[in-house]
Amino acid sequence: MAGGAAPVSGALLCALLWVVAGNGPGGSPAPGAFGRVYRGAVNISAERVYAFAYSSEPGQVDAVRVYVNSSSENLQYPVLFVVRQQKGVLSWQVPLIFRGLYQRTYNYQEVSRTLCPSEPTPETGPSDQIIFVDVASMAPFNITYELLVTRLENFQLETNKAFNFTASPSQPQYFLYKFPQDVDSVIIKVVSDAVYPCSVVSVQDIVCPVYDLDHNVEFNGVYQSMTKQAAITVQRKDFPGEQFFVVFVIKPEDYACGGSVPSSIHGNVNRTWNLQRTKNLQVTIVPSIKKSVYVQAMFFSFLSFLSFYLGSVVVAFVHYIRVRRKASAGRLSPEDGSGIMTSSHPITAGTPEGSSYGAIDESSSSGGRQLSSPERRPPAGSDTDSSVEEESDFDTMPEIESDKNVIRTKVFLYLSDLSRKDRRIVSKKYKIYFWNIITIAVFYALPVIQLVITYQTVVNVTGNQDICYYNFLCAHPLGVLSAFNNILSNVGHMLLGFLFLLIVLRRDILHRRAMEMKDIYTLDYGIPKHFGLFYAMGIALMMEGVLSACYHVCPNYSNFQFDTSFMYMIAGLCMLKLYQTRHPDINASAYSAYASFAVVICLAVLGVVFGKNDMWFWVIFSMIHVLASLALSTQIYYMGRFKIDLGIFRRVAMVLYTDCIQQCSRPMYMDRMVLLIVGNLVNWSFAIFGLVYRPRDFASYILGIFICNLLLYLAFYIIMKLRSSEKLLPIPLFCIVATAVVWAAALYFFFQTLSSWEETPAESREKNRPCILLGFFDDHDVWHFLSAAALFFSFLSRPQQQEQRSEAQLHGALLHGATWKLHEELQ
Repeated sequence: MAGGAAPVSGALLCALLWVVAGNGPGGSPAPGAFGRVYRGAVNISAERVYAFAYSSEPGQVDAVRVYVNSSSENLQYPVLFVVRQQKGVLSWQVPLIFRGLYQRTYNYQEVSRTLCPSEPTPETGPSDQIIFVDVASMAPFNITYELLVTRLENFQLETNKAFNFTASPSQPQYFLYKFPQDVDSVIIKVVSDAVYPCSVVSVQDIVCPVYDLDHNVEFNGVYQSMTKQAAITVQRKDFPGEQFFVVFVIKPEDYACGGSVPSSIHGNVNRTWNLQRTKNLQVTIVPSIKKSVYVQAMFFSFLSFLSFYLGSVVVAFVHYIRVRRKASAGRLSPEDGSGIMTSSHPITAGTPEGSSYGAIDESSSSGGRQLSSPERRPPAGSDTDSSVEEESDFDTMPEIESDKNVIRTKVFLYLSDLSRKDRRIVSKKYKIYFWNIITIAVFYALPVIQLVITYQTVVNVTGNQDICYYNFLCAHPLGVLSAFNNILSNVGHMLLGFLFLLIVLRRDILHRRAMEMKDIYTLDYGIPKHFGLFYAMGIALMMEGVLSACYHVCPNYSNFQFDTSFMYMIAGLCMLKLYQTRHPDINASAYSAYASFAVVICLAVLGVVFGKNDMWFWVIFSMIHVLASLALSTQIYYMGRFKIDLGIFRRVAMVLYTDCIQQCSRPMYMDRMVLLIVGNLVNWSFAIFGLVYRPRDFASYILGIFICNLLLYLAFYIIMKLRSSEKLLPIPLFCIVATAVVWAAALYFFFQTLSSWEETPAESREKNRPCILLGFFDDHDVWHFLSAAALFFSFLSRPQQQEQRSEAQLHGALLHGATWKLHEELQ
């Protein structure tokens, strides 16, 4: 980057030199030539002054770079360099000292700095400039030095043109970029073949001095640390002059980028690193997307999910046509929406032992009591919130208290055996799930929103882009938001969650209407219908979108739980709903369920904090995981009739002795035993895997446990139905297939890691990738779209949500009984 001295007016140069000679220290300055190396020696009584004159053309920005070198390593008497320009002074010393961690020092004998460029003048002719370089030292002996001053030929960066250069801690670089007329936003892309040394990329306004050293680069503008890749989006509106500097600084140590950390301050503290931390960089500035792309992306996001609303309307219309046709034939119940009821009688069939799920045995339901018959039911419509009974009244009915220990331990359980409590009380119990999750959502979301707003404000004010872990190659700002695309892509969870609530509300209204009309199918057939958990699932889906959007305002180590908390709750609520379908009387209460979710979230936070290197945490967590699996398995196997207290060890030992040692007998509940054995093997495998490998992403590890248990129970549920010769109708089968396909596609994009707050910001940026959809959305945004659709299909295909009106009476249906019609429950 050499340059030659430009012609200058002899009279002007002589006048300037005469002024300096009369006023400057050290006598007359020596005229200097660009591109020539000057060598000399200085001491306390001898210093040198050089004058470099040049001429600038109109509208031209000229930059000058000064290179100095001194062989002296004496820190007591450094060589001092002072550069004086028309509007500023720049000074440094050689050896140049940088400080690292633990106050370690790094000394550099070679230093080169770019001077603040001259501003373009509006004059019609050339303008004359002059630079003075003073070299001095307080040493009582001579210290030699070298000086080289050059004019930069490639100081201004061009759009879509790569530029290669080299930098080191003592030789930073910066360049000028001007916005073209038709470009409002650009992306600065910087790449390097080497991971280390750690570097910093900064964007600064056209202000002198330019902060281009390790200790001051963070004082101005926007900056990122970098190993192999960095990207900064810059908007024209942020720079009134429509131009900015791109500054490149190499750090003296690599700990900020994930490199090794010095163990102490001992050893060779004053080391020379002149040639050991040089980095080759390539910078390319490309135009970012236009405003029209923002509009297209927003239309795409909303229209994609509003199409689900249209599909729901179409399905409802088709269902209405089918209802009208059935109504004309007189074969419809009020719950189908027509208000026409026909007389029907229960079907009686063989014994429980070989029967299908629709079989009836009048003698098997606790002495033939018809608790589900119209005569014994509460008044129609009495399952509303107007009930005055409290949850404490659940187990006060004498007939339940006297025989539930016998009924729930029968070999062949009927659904009526587990749905003997008053419908009004049970319905009110499950509505607590809905009201509690609304309360949790409000108290959880408000401080979250406040916190992420603070994070975004800090990023915008300080310019520190290492705070948030974006995919910087596809982070499109809008207003104060740095990555609007990651927030917009969460709209699907909110829209589909609201649609799910509307579907559940419609079904709930139809069910209430049928109850009021005393429809025989609603009163005596099918499974008990309670919608509280459905409402809670819909709210959880909407809140997942809200909190995921909040997390992506500024994703980092401190707020990761915002994105996962309601994922745990969704998985847990789905499992509870599956179990509640066939066990309405013994399902967990809302208070204990949400308390369990709170414990899981606490464990997730502790795992991220302590789970990286602390073996004790993994030992304790694995023990809790295994013991919790065994305790839950015991409760499920014995239908809640096995007490967990201080005497549990004695009872377990007795069961093992009598059933396994004294007489090896076949399990009484074989189906349940198979499920629980498989479930425990899966959970123990997770515990062993965590104990051995200690995965760094503990939040995803916990989520994987939840999802695997949910899928396992869902598979068991469907298998048990197929074993009972029940068929899946076309629409529910479509929902199940769509769920599987969309989840597979969603998980593919989920595992395309684009950033990771478990690593340093610089290491995370190595994973950044360009946009893949509409030039606006990245892989993680596609995951948001697909996961929202997959959750929605999952909710629709939940067997407990889409039960067919059974042709067997409630008291005669087996535990997994009632013939299904999967699509009608939420139509």
